[in-house]
Amino acid sequence: MGSLIIEGERRFASEEKDAKVHRVERVYGSFRRVFRMPEDAEASKVHAEFRAGVLQVHLPKRPESQPRQIEVKVN
Repeated sequence: MGSLIIEGERRFASEEKDAKVHRVERVYGSFRRVFRMPEDAEASKVHAEFRAGVLQVHLPKRPESQPRQIEVKVN
């Protein structure tokens, strides 16, 4: 069973100026998350997209093996 590791770094700065006050806030830091991949996930076909601040990770399932019938001869 494999692992999915998501790593990144946050950087955010805001600045406020007026006649009496000058304030600057900085938020930053790295992060790392590790998730166990499901056993039926197709690891070679995993893909991700980041849009509008949302990360979507797609884990397609492996095709299940087809059941088969076996003829049993009774003597």
